[in-house]
Amino acid sequence: MEMDIKALTEVINQFVADKGWYAADSVFPQTPRNIAISVAVEAAELLEHFQFTEQPRRPEELAGELADVANYLFQLAYLLGIDLEQAILDKLALNYGRSWE
Repeated sequence: MEMDIKALTEVINQFVADKGWYAADSVFPQTPRNIAISVAVEAAELLEHFQFTEQPRRPEELAGELADVANYLFQLAYLLGIDLEQAILDKLALNYGRSWE
């Protein structure tokens, strides 16, 4: 099944809502700050697979780690009102004009 970023974000938001995490009394407040921290935490978990080695220790777990990063990233963009698809396209266009020495 193919989905764009907006459709995936809707699925993620439904999951979060179903778990009750958008509720005002949630023990996991879904604030931009908390979700930004979660992006960094999940990215660090991805890095752990490569710590002190060129190849991942458990390659079968990488897809799940990447999915965790993406889930939080998509949710953060949603919470901040950022069109992530457009932001990616804009950043790519900007980067085409840049050079790295």
